[in-house]
Amino acid sequence: MSIDGLTDLWNRLFGAQPDPPPLLVLVTALLALLVVLTRLPWRIGRNAITIAHEGGHALAALLTGRKLHGIRLHSDTSGLTLSAGRPTGPGMVFTLLAGYIAPSLIGLAGAWLLGGNRITLLLWIAVALLLAMLVMIRNVFGIVSIVVTTGVVLGVSYFAPPDVQAAFAYTGVWFLLLGGVRPVGELQRLRRRGGMPESDADQLAWLTRIPGLVWVGVFGAVNLLALLVGAAMLAAPALDGLDLPL
Repeated sequence: MSIDGLTDLWNRLFGAQPDPPPLLVLVTALLALLVVLTRLPWRIGRNAITIAHEGGHALAALLTGRKLHGIRLHSDTSGLTLSAGRPTGPGMVFTLLAGYIAPSLIGLAGAWLLGGNRITLLLWIAVALLLAMLVMIRNVFGIVSIVVTTGVVLGVSYFAPPDVQAAFAYTGVWFLLLGGVRPVGELQRLRRRGGMPESDADQLAWLTRIPGLVWVGVFGAVNLLALLVGAAMLAAPALDGLDLPL
């Protein structure tokens, strides 16, 4: 690749795009909220939340020195991340804690990038993370899910015009921020009915002797805070573009 080509690639990746229209920010937020609140779209979109959830477990396991054996994604939107290491201690606690907060924290990081109008960079980072995760997938549905998701993000980042990229990126980040909250409520409803005796919250309760309900509260508090901060970041460029009376 020539110097000019490298320069163009650098500018494309790290250059800032124009501020989004306020209407785009609002419409993408409403679209993401509709997906989260509607049964069939949520069932489909929840696969993205599961990818982020299991990716959070995997990254936390690696960061704490555990040996990652693999990740499985299932068609019912559940998942499983297997790692080896000490069955107790801070590393295991951090690994279990990371799952339910990962989608919201990823959404928050995405909101920070979009707040700086780094739309293309956000999409390419997403592609890189998905490809890194693909190496650890250990079942067919998981491979198909990651490949399809990667293909969609890559296609948008490479072929779509800037306005489509912006709409796609904003919708995705809003979905992670909003969609990260709903599974916490679903988790507690299932726990109350005795449907998830080995949930992340209950395993954390066993490890720390802190009640599972408290851990559910931690998940919810982190995700709600990420939503509030992320929403402020996403709305800031659009609000700056409005001519508001003082």
